[in-house]
Amino acid sequence: MALNHLTLSLQFARDASTHRAALPRHKVARWIRHALAVDAEITVRIVGSEEGRRLNREFRRKDYATNVLTFDYQQEPTVLADLVLCAPVVEREAREQGKTLQEHYAHLLVHGALHAQGWDHETGEQDAQEMEAYETEIMRELGFADPYAG
Repeated sequence: MALNHLTLSLQFARDASTHRAALPRHKVARWIRHALAVDAEITVRIVGSEEGRRLNREFRRKDYATNVLTFDYQQEPTVLADLVLCAPVVEREAREQGKTLQEHYAHLLVHGALHAQGWDHETGEQDAQEMEAYETEIMRELGFADPYAG
């Protein structure tokens, strides 16, 4: 499989910098690249609870921090997007799901990259099943277990 070109900016907010070790740049780029159907310019920002909650409230009208927010600005000819992941939420979910922090981040980055390309699991059950199946396939290609099993 030929992988697409990715221009990646990886940022850590001060209150999320402890997750830097779980997210080496080369791995983040590999995970996202596997989910891309076209070339992309993506910024990944790892944030704390306060910033995550503020962004979710401002842009989705939901007053809580969520695991990943995708801001997609363009899908063709190149994907332009920001992926914002909330470190405390990702850490809690990984613990609750019995996954490593790195494994959960990989899944959420794949998930966010698919959203940036127009995939949507909130438009109907069939769309959700198709997106989950594709995420599972990508995660297996990357050497991870089915993120929805268990």
